[in-house]
Amino acid sequence: MAHYDVFNGDADGICALQQLRLADPRAAVMVTGVKRDIGLLERVPAHGGDTVTVLDVSLHRNRAALERLLAQGVAVEYFDHHFAGEVPTHPLLRIHLDGAPGMCTSLIVDRHLEGRHRAWAIVGAFGDNLPAGAQALGRAQGKSPDELRALQALGEAINYNAYGDSEADLLVAPAELALRVRPHADPLAFVAQEPVARALIARKEADLAQALAIAPWRQLAGVRVVLLPDAGWARRAQGVLGNLLSQRDPARAHAVLRDTGKGTYVVSVRAPQRCPHGADALCLRFPTGGGRASAGGIDALPQAGLDAFVAALAQAWPTPAE
Repeated sequence: MAHYDVFNGDADGICALQQLRLADPRAAVMVTGVKRDIGLLERVPAHGGDTVTVLDVSLHRNRAALERLLAQGVAVEYFDHHFAGEVPTHPLLRIHLDGAPGMCTSLIVDRHLEGRHRAWAIVGAFGDNLPAGAQALGRAQGKSPDELRALQALGEAINYNAYGDSEADLLVAPAELALRVRPHADPLAFVAQEPVARALIARKEADLAQALAIAPWRQLAGVRVVLLPDAGWARRAQGVLGNLLSQRDPARAHAVLRDTGKGTYVVSVRAPQRCPHGADALCLRFPTGGGRASAGGIDALPQAGLDAFVAALAQAWPTPAE
């Protein structure tokens, strides 16, 4: 029998997996990729009697592959916080879903494990743009302000590393990064002992300096829209730029669009932090769109559809959130 760990290559997916494998070490085939590489279950060559753990991957986008695996006799345990749609019922399927605002997959795993490896849940929450929840968990654990800043920098850097059109855009492939963190029960030890942690933080800071220099393309009462070029730094910076803009202006929704050079935009949407709802509903109105309540995305928005998207964005958040 084989076991497969299927996880999003961002901070939430890696930190959720890290908690599980610290609590339950096991040999596994890793199936992952860049952050927007969502259709992962269809790559799993499992057969009857095999097992699969899925972390931070939309069930809605993987339902057909999930149903195929279950029909073949593969046992699946599923942890996620994205829009799920209709959830299959099957004796081989164990589900841990929670799409509430303020929730991420690392926090779902933390709840499942009753806090056994909470420091990595804090890193995952910081990386998934949930600083308030991460700070609260860290303070409850007695973390100092300096330790919390280090955990936040690590979470945001791991998350940042997952952004790109392919693994060639990344400093470290997500599967390799997951293996590098594996020996470290304490994420602060990972920062202190692994040069790759500091390299991830340095690249993020350099790329974001370029992204923050770009003025908004459109700014309305309740939303801000930024357009990025087709460039390596922009492919990496897009999602984290959306998180940063959302933190700096929590009353507005933010959309960061990146030109692919192929007649489409990749879109990242952040609902206002003061009213973190509706990002998934907005993005699901467009083909290739999805996400969760507070953050969503569209993989390929035609350039001809830009005005319709901005109109929908402004209609969803017409005024700043109170």
